[in-house]
Amino acid sequence: MLKVNKTSTGNPQIDELIDSGYEGGSINLIEGGPGTGKTILAVNFLLNGAKKNEPGVYVTFEENINQLKNHLSSFGIDLNKESKITIVSQTPEQLKSLIENGSGPLDSLMNKIKAKRLVIDTITPFVLMEKDKLSMMEACSNLFGMIREWNCTTLLTADQDAISDNQNEHISNILEYEVDSIILLHNREINNIRKKFLEILKIRGSPHPNKLYEFEINSKGIVLK
Repeated sequence: MLKVNKTSTGNPQIDELIDSGYEGGSINLIEGGPGTGKTILAVNFLLNGAKKNEPGVYVTFEENINQLKNHLSSFGIDLNKESKITIVSQTPEQLKSLIENGSGPLDSLMNKIKAKRLVIDTITPFVLMEKDKLSMMEACSNLFGMIREWNCTTLLTADQDAISDNQNEHISNILEYEVDSIILLHNREINNIRKKFLEILKIRGSPHPNKLYEFEINSKGIVLK
């Protein structure tokens, strides 16, 4: 049986749930509401790679680089000390131009450092540039085609807010056939107490549990209870 290379999520508890991590070279989605820990999971994914001498690129659309670093410092993460992680600020328009032209600064960077891991935090503004679901799917398909040429393992984050008048329509519905895995982070009120849950919606080619896992966010990041 052919052995599949695995790439750690950067969270040992999640690795255990999805058979040692993401499949090498895969594109993976984490979707959740504000404050559910998407960025922490994304950064820990890159930090895990840095420990293994795997260069990583963090693409941010919304937060500027200083805001991101200040946010992470509260978790004891100092990205200034991580030479294997490069942070890039991009607009959705720049990313779309890169796809259309086939080359650009991000493409040059990925090839120059031979990046093994990529994070796009968050993919939502890029998806929302399009006017309808079909256009959204086509734009994402073109983006993923470019990413797969970089031969890296990719983690996308997405906001959980509905993207249309249909309140059940989320980014994960748009991308479910394109991405290799989907992890949802829920923020629910139960008996007047706000609780956070993690759900593994999809892992291509691997069995996965069909349940919700309560978690908390502390100085170590996301910790399942």
